[in-house]
Amino acid sequence: MTAGVSTACLYPMPVEESLYQLAVNGVSCVEVFINTHSELKKEFACNIADILGRFDMKCVSVHPFTCEIEPLMFFSEYERRIDDMLEYYRLYFSFMNIVGADIFVFHGAKGNITKELYCERYSRLYSLGREYGIQVAVENVSRCRSSSSSFIRDISRMLGDEFAFVLDTKQALRSGESPFSFVDAAGKSLKHIHISDSGEMGDCLPIGKGSFRFGQFFDKVSAANSDANVILELYRNGFRGISDLISGYNILANMTKRK
Repeated sequence: MTAGVSTACLYPMPVEESLYQLAVNGVSCVEVFINTHSELKKEFACNIADILGRFDMKCVSVHPFTCEIEPLMFFSEYERRIDDMLEYYRLYFSFMNIVGADIFVFHGAKGNITKELYCERYSRLYSLGREYGIQVAVENVSRCRSSSSSFIRDISRMLGDEFAFVLDTKQALRSGESPFSFVDAAGKSLKHIHISDSGEMGDCLPIGKGSFRFGQFFDKVSAANSDANVILELYRNGFRGISDLISGYNILANMTKRK
């Protein structure tokens, strides 16, 4: 397993500044959260790649700012929307090729659409990503169709080897489920994790401020896929400053390097 930090933790700091702050503080692995269209331009992607190269840093994943319109654009009955959105997502995949990332985070549908329709639309995006050497990975999000472990288990079985999964521990808790249940549901399809601590004070706490069973969790993850990335993802109002992120990253790095 590889530990890292999401640039989203420092939002609304610009992406390149967030990346630089993480780099100079010793973070060697990141997820980049794209916040707006102009950040998908080739010149910007090359700037990000330069920062990564200068600090011998790896970007393993990208999160899109368009996740909130995915239900409308990918899962409606209006075919032209799907075609347009697939074309737009090529911009993300081209960005990822420049910065070296290979996991793309997908929120997907809201509402009670059928599993068959979900799989059909997801498969089209998954196939497009594969053209670029990228895995499009469904994330469990409490407000989305992917919020339940039973749903993830079912579509994993339906899609087989053409399915990838991102587990967000705080989103699992917000759905009333244990993150452990999602590891069981996804199995070897688990490729990527958004992690935080949790306990009586909340579900998205700095590492060490809650009571999450990290040791047991990483044992279970390692049995499913020892190559999964483990990315610290906190909301900016949930920690004091960059030192909290670096402390959490270092703890995670020590725990995961043994797995």
